[in-house]
Formats: sequence, structure tokens, C-alpha cells
Amino acid sequence: MTEDGFIPALAARTLIRNARHGSLATLATEDGTPYASLASVATLPDGTPVTLISTLALHTRNAAADARASLLVTDGTRIDPLAGARVTLLGRLRPVEEAGVELARRRFLARHPSAAGYATFKDFAFWRLDVERAHLVAGFGRINALTPADVLVDPALAGVFAENEAGAVAHMNEDHRDAIARYATVLLGLEAGDWTMTGADAYGIDMMTADGVRTARLDFPEPATAPNALHMTLVDLARKAKAQAAAA
Repeated sequence: MTEDGFIPALAARTLIRNARHGSLATLATEDGTPYASLASVATLPDGTPVTLISTLALHTRNAAADARASLLVTDGTRIDPLAGARVTLLGRLRPVEEAGVELARRRFLARHPSAAGYATFKDFAFWRLDVERAHLVAGFGRINALTPADVLVDPALAGVFAENEAGAVAHMNEDHRDAIARYATVLLGLEAGDWTMTGADAYGIDMMTADGVRTARLDFPEPATAPNALHMTLVDLARKAKAQAAAA
């Protein structure tokens, strides 16, 4: 944390979790020249970026030959992107292993429902960027080099309730949309909308409006360190939001 209370790791995690698109850079197979392309992205429970790309795309062929890659994500709420924060993630772009495909599919489609129409095509596959380092630019004097430990959830915490995440997200979307709306509008001060929950992890929850236009990240006061901690934290936050709304 800096003297003004800015927490670089938290800012970077928020940018990564909120991003739905980013600039993906790979190395051209012909001569190693950096090749940048626009990619749709989501995150795995530990924060690892994941994308769905075609085997016919140049960036896929580039990564298959040389896995070194980077992903730039920005604050999508800004009219001028240079006035907002951005983070570049550097690492290795690799296919998601077979055991992790269904998880990647669920997490990706929660952020990109329209991709369901081609997510099962044989010439499309999920790829993950295994982060090795990161570079955050968040304004004057806020330029930070970050490590994987700064931007990703500790593996031990990420697996605490991974099996329960899908059920928790579905339950909240089906039965507690009012609570999700208050998370966004009361706790985060965002505009009203049809807010849904798209994911949960040890550090917080990811939300998005049903039309896919806006995303948000609500960080927990304390990390959820046990399977029942997610439920308890969501209940506590719902009560806090309801009380604040009533007092307003």
C-alpha cells in the first residue's frame, strides 16, 4: 500500500477481473515480430486470464510455436483509456488442459454468453495465459512491477470452494438478484441495471449487467478461507447493503 492508500495489487486484480476484452500480443512465427490482436477474455477462479480462440487465427499459430505472450487490459469505464489504469500481464499462452476445459468454458461463457454458439466448434479452443509478471500503470507515480502472487489468488485459497462456486453463482442469480443489485448500486455506487453474478473467488465476486455492457468487481473485506465462508460473506454484504440503502 502506498502512502495515499493505493494498493497496486488490488488495482491490478480488479482490472483483470473486470476485463472482457484485451490486447493479446504474441510473436509472429515468420520473424518474431510482436503481433497484437483483440481478444475476448475471462478469468479462471485464481485470476488466470483465459480466452477462446480459433486454430486458424494468427495469434494461435504464433503461441503454438512460441508460448511467450502478453495481455493488456484497461479500465473500460474511461472515455480516454490513457486517463485510466491499465495492466500488462506477461507470461506463456498455452491450451487449457483437458481436465480444466469445462471450468474454463463455464467461466468464459458467463462473461461472453454470445460465444456459446461457437464454443464447441472443433476449430476453437480455450487458452490460458500463465502469468509470470505484470506491469501496472495507474496514474502519475502509480507505476508498479507486480508478481504472480500480487495478481492471482493463492492456489490453496483458489481451491477452497472451487467445487461450490457454480452452485453459489447460480443460486444468487436465481434467488437473490436484489442482493446482487445492491452490491453494485449501494456498496459500489454504480448505476442501476440488471446486475448478475458471473463468478466468485476467495477475494471477491465478479458481476456484469445482463446486457454485457458493464462489469464490476466487489472485493471481500477479508478473503474467504473456507467453503462456508463464501456464503457467510455474501450474506453479511447483503445485510450491509440493505442497511445502507434503508439509511440513505
